[in-house]
Amino acid sequence: MTMIAAGIVGAGSPAHAVGSTPAGMPGFNGTVWATAYAGDTIYVGGDFTAAVVDGAQVARGRLAAIDARTGRLLDWAPAADGTVRAIATGGGAVYVGGAFGRIGATRRDGLAKLDGATGAVSAMLNHTLTGQPYALLIEGNRLYAGGNLTDVNGESRGMLAAFSLGSGKLDPAWQPRADDQVQALASGGGRIYVGGRFKKINGIGGAPRIAALSPSTGAPDPGFTTRATVIVYGIAVSPTGVYAAHGGQGGKVIGYGLDGTTRWTMTMDGNPQALALLAGTLYIGGHFDNICASAATGSQGSCRDGQTKRVKLAAANPSDGRLGPWIADGNGVLGVLAMASSPALGKVAAGGAFTTINGTSRKRFAQWAL
Repeated sequence: MTMIAAGIVGAGSPAHAVGSTPAGMPGFNGTVWATAYAGDTIYVGGDFTAAVVDGAQVARGRLAAIDARTGRLLDWAPAADGTVRAIATGGGAVYVGGAFGRIGATRRDGLAKLDGATGAVSAMLNHTLTGQPYALLIEGNRLYAGGNLTDVNGESRGMLAAFSLGSGKLDPAWQPRADDQVQALASGGGRIYVGGRFKKINGIGGAPRIAALSPSTGAPDPGFTTRATVIVYGIAVSPTGVYAAHGGQGGKVIGYGLDGTTRWTMTMDGNPQALALLAGTLYIGGHFDNICASAATGSQGSCRDGQTKRVKLAAANPSDGRLGPWIADGNGVLGVLAMASSPALGKVAAGGAFTTINGTSRKRFAQWAL
């Protein structure tokens, strides 16, 4: 097992990353909380009420779509009446979750299926939720939701639920029960990975804050165990590893083996909040300003043994956690809150509360290309 405290650019740095200068794209007048690719389109959700195109505001009700190749704002414009916190795409549909009660004139209690071309609200996936989704994931024939959900249509759930993609109905078989909120979902190798504040799932310890579940039953996989002690905000999965954005004293990204053993740790002076993998590089977004040279941090999370400046965004080698030379410094307090990648397009995107990248105006959304 390799244990590396990242913080310097080394021989193990990723060999190739996207360019440092983001493409020209629409910005937004409010925070971007979620983003997801589908073909040549990237969908964006948050608490904004307008996109910003060439300095002019174009009405968008917390949801928008952009041509990922040209950067053009698309006509797709369903309007949510509350914050959109999660987006998943598949089969020509866009699934959204959050704190809304309506999409346009249609009542939807924090969860909806939209047509990816027209934005029309599907008759399916019409449920009453207690709590809201913070993360959505499509895998196989199910839509998975994680958040602070305690029941769906009056049926008890433990922060997690699954729905049939074919019918939109609540899946009666998938009922894992986390003892605290879920912030992140990812899939890989026949597992559903969940991350958040929880300490146990189904009353079982062994994988606090991040766990691997059966996609069909929701049972925790005993082949994945960790000793994580702080909240997980984001997860990315490769064929050889699982990567988690942890909060805590400053914050850290941990590279886990597929059995949950810690392979490397990167410490920073603020929480990482989103991760994306593209072409052998792990992209990290958050509200940090520096990557620490060691795991030692001060009382406010500051680096104690030296640091390398990376403001809100960084790139690392997923095999050993070595910091890459990519510099795309953001700004603001909250920084980056969402990331997504498209291997087919060779692009990675970030959304959040930032307004500049490397000193150039990029209002709350940016995209880079290989």
